[in-house]
Amino acid sequence: MFIEPHIQNEQDEKRGWIEVICGSMFSGKTEELIRRLKRGAIAHLETSTFKPVMDTRYHHSDIVSHDENSLSSIPVDHSGKIIPLSSGAKIVAIDEAQFFDMELPETCEKLAIQGKRVIVAGLDMDYTGNPFGPIPAMLARADYITKLHAICVKCGHIANYSYRKNSSRQKLLLGEKELYEPRCRVCFYKGDEV
Repeated sequence: MFIEPHIQNEQDEKRGWIEVICGSMFSGKTEELIRRLKRGAIAHLETSTFKPVMDTRYHHSDIVSHDENSLSSIPVDHSGKIIPLSSGAKIVAIDEAQFFDMELPETCEKLAIQGKRVIVAGLDMDYTGNPFGPIPAMLARADYITKLHAICVKCGHIANYSYRKNSSRQKLLLGEKELYEPRCRVCFYKGDEV
């Protein structure tokens, strides 16, 4: 479990940092993001939460976990819009980061330089098992990384792959349990043979 580093008070020099929560689908990334934001609220820290405008699976604006926990967020179509929309926040959270543009790491770096705690959650690999969108660059810039795992639906081992259950080759295909399932490395590469 992630425990926040020293939380600064008003006398401290502004020090920001970047946290990345990554893993496969159904591993609890959004749930962990929500947990960290609730802890920030307990500490009376102002937060701003963002998600990509294209992600409307559960709600048009809220971030929603598979366990149906949710928090209000602001849908944006480009990471550059996050900076002006989060000017008063001490904590900036970004969900489904894999769907953002490749400028997201630079945006997060600017926010951290401003003294903000930046929490980013997203898939680290796409359905083919390759690095996904800006997440690899986010991992390189992160001060803290949390890799979460699901459970393989085929064998019960630790899963870190998101297996697409249909034959579509479309890179971005929004879906849930009807289209994807978590798999371990062995069952992922066995494909439909499992």
